[in-house]
Amino acid sequence: MPPLPVRAPFLLLSIRAEDEVADDEFSAIMRYGELDESGLRRIRLDREPLTGLDLDDWSGVILGGGPYNFSDPPAEKSADQCRAEADLLALLEQIVARDFPFLGCCYGIGALGTFAGGTVDRTYGEPIGSVPVSLTAAGRVDPLLAGLPSAFDAFVGHKEAITRLPPDAIVLASSPTCPVQAFRVGRNVYATQFHPELDVAGICTRIEVYKNHGYFAPSAADSLKKSMRQCKVVHPPTILRRFVSRFGFRS
Repeated sequence: MPPLPVRAPFLLLSIRAEDEVADDEFSAIMRYGELDESGLRRIRLDREPLTGLDLDDWSGVILGGGPYNFSDPPAEKSADQCRAEADLLALLEQIVARDFPFLGCCYGIGALGTFAGGTVDRTYGEPIGSVPVSLTAAGRVDPLLAGLPSAFDAFVGHKEAITRLPPDAIVLASSPTCPVQAFRVGRNVYATQFHPELDVAGICTRIEVYKNHGYFAPSAADSLKKSMRQCKVVHPPTILRRFVSRFGFRS
């Protein structure tokens, strides 16, 4: 399908330092959001500060995943991670106050959960793989999720997760090993623990790039990729497409 002619571009905020996986994430969000490079711009927070950003220039903000964790001990955070987190929390203050369109993917649930007053820790981390995600009653009628199967498979891989939901947040989806797989604040601010942009090729790329980052034993990389190639993950990208189509044409 041709790219969607959005009113203003969407902004992808990336925290991935490795070019191969950062570029793969950018391409996947363009592909599944049905956007081109005029409709999706990128700022790599691992390399540059977030300064002078005017939300009125954008249709919405997407925060990708990566190796940072908001729950990392402060002494273990690099200067780049500390700067990126401070920038994100300042931006989220504007986003939540304005109920501005936002979709946080994986790391984004920790960012939004932390800002909005939830508890983010390592209680419900999930290893890299596919998990069954179930929609809540609220999820089944949410504009981004309505019409999806009440249960579908999604790719995950995270060390931290939501243990206590932020006040006034609405749970949209859960899994057996992670109670909060998606939630919403207000009407337009979303975060998912699973990856709506990730397909089999993408997760295999990440397995290779992150095999020494503590998600799994490095020796297990090849068997893990083989297992991922058997997965049938097809529904999560719908969330990206709906986010773009819902917010890309605001008057």
